[in-house]
Amino acid sequence: MNKPLVTHLAALRALANPHRVQIMDWLLDPPSHFPPQRDGDLVEDGVCVGFITDKTGLSQPTVTSHMKSLEQAGLVSSKKIKNWVFYKANQAALKQIATSFTSASEAH
Repeated sequence: MNKPLVTHLAALRALANPHRVQIMDWLLDPPSHFPPQRDGDLVEDGVCVGFITDKTGLSQPTVTSHMKSLEQAGLVSSKKIKNWVFYKANQAALKQIATSFTSASEAH
């Protein structure tokens, strides 16, 4: 049985911010949006918060706040490598949300 849409409320709230939606879009295809990293693989480990900060043009604390919101909503996972935090899209969570929307639209 598929989850009702209300169970995805935290994720939907996190995605209500245009900066977070843009970051998610980039994280879904990191090699197309970010240069190779010295530490950590873009796909396997995620994207360094420094690269996300540079690309958004926002301050590092603001980007960190956005990333924490996305992580708390289950949309990204984080991994610390050396002194940096790397973020990766949670594909399974995104598929669950998509499935819920598909199921909801087919039920009506």
